[in-house]
Amino acid sequence: MTATSPSATETTTTPTTDEQLETLLEEAHRAAAPLAALRPAERARFLEAVADALDAAADELVPVAQAETHLAEGRLRGELQRTTFQLRLFAEVLRDGDYLDARIDHADAAWPMGAPRPDLRRVRIPLGPVVVFAASNFPFAFSVAGGDTASALAAGCPVLLKAHSGHLRLSRLTAGIVSSALAAAGAPAGTFALIVGTAAGSTALKDHRVKAGSFTGSIPGGRALFDIANSRSEPIPFYGELGSNNPVFVTEAAAAARSQEIAEGFVSSFTLGAGQFCTKPGTLFVPAASRLVEALRRTALPAAAPLLNERIQSGYVEVLSTLERHPRLKVLAEGPSPLADPPTPTLLLTTAADMLAEPHALQTECFGPTAVIVEYDDESQLVPLAESFEGQLTATIQGTDTCEVADLVAVLARKAGRVLWNQWPTGVSVTYAQQHGGPYPATTAVTSTSVGTAAIERFLRPVAYQGFPQHLLPEALREENPLGVARMVDGRRVSE
Repeated sequence: MTATSPSATETTTTPTTDEQLETLLEEAHRAAAPLAALRPAERARFLEAVADALDAAADELVPVAQAETHLAEGRLRGELQRTTFQLRLFAEVLRDGDYLDARIDHADAAWPMGAPRPDLRRVRIPLGPVVVFAASNFPFAFSVAGGDTASALAAGCPVLLKAHSGHLRLSRLTAGIVSSALAAAGAPAGTFALIVGTAAGSTALKDHRVKAGSFTGSIPGGRALFDIANSRSEPIPFYGELGSNNPVFVTEAAAAARSQEIAEGFVSSFTLGAGQFCTKPGTLFVPAASRLVEALRRTALPAAAPLLNERIQSGYVEVLSTLERHPRLKVLAEGPSPLADPPTPTLLLTTAADMLAEPHALQTECFGPTAVIVEYDDESQLVPLAESFEGQLTATIQGTDTCEVADLVAVLARKAGRVLWNQWPTGVSVTYAQQHGGPYPATTAVTSTSVGTAAIERFLRPVAYQGFPQHLLPEALREENPLGVARMVDGRRVSE
């Protein structure tokens, strides 16, 4: 039977005790080898069983999520659908087998490097138990059964899920459903467990049986955990998604052609989910001579919407109050109660010169319904403005086909994990080509993504087998290829 935390079905906020945590860590450690030994198709069944169970429990889960997060029913049902979709998508990835990146180089006595080539065969294997730190702003898709859990389980790694304090009742309920579904599907005991409490999460990340960590949240919190992961006697990979401003650059031609459309699209994007998306566009660069600033001033802002919890509300008020007092910023537009609970949206205004003078202060992430508008005098300023940013999850250009912005695109590709053209960044599709990551401080691992099928690669490592007999090789590397996966054989892609 799959292990769960002893309090997985409780509705209290009792933290996981040291004794409970030790049991869960040992169970995860013992589960790692049998889980990794299963054929990919068997693990695919586990993911599909969890997806089916969550779908069946939607009417039970969604009201609890509404009560704890203040999010609307429609938004939560859509997010739950996304959550179960990505579980099933990873099941497809497992059955396809490309994620194994299997490569076979047969022995070659005439290998031209000057010495014979031995028989070498390379494949990816699971890292081992993973601690996943759930996010606050997506109580399904980035929480208990979210993308990090789905990709780690797909890779063959047991998961210890540290619940977010903002939705503990939902976390316990979801964890119970996940655990029961895994048990019924025959997953090894210890495949999944819920842990509660900041101390328990930190202790688990330090434990020698844990081989990777993942996180979605603030820069201070993520950096603290990243430092723990790297200061261990055996440092481990830590995949943290931290903070992002997600700048948008509007060219002169685009502003002239569709000022009102851009204004309305930007307002919809930066206020979506009360501005609590990690991809919220926080800064908009517009030509000073255009009608866009006036269009933004006239565009109706949405009504006040409650933020996820008291901690996010107080943090938002603190950051917005600081920004409003900054001498280089002024209010362009705001609702009647910008600092209230719930807050109405705010637009602040500055110039390109002021932004370049104090980029760190003016690019501070304000997690909530606030954004900064920056007027530039000439498009030649856009590249230095883009260079002023730290690493980002996204960067966007609103332009036309005649715009000469190749240099800007090149800079943004260095700064961000996803670069958009004439779209808005607050939609993150779960698909094969998605990249949801970026240079620090957007993430702690610039080569990884936390959304899309490539997320599975975070929890795998390559191993090469040299000179082994067939019966001792992983199935994906044997000549008969019992898994039927596509492989690279002697430098050529072979599908079987």
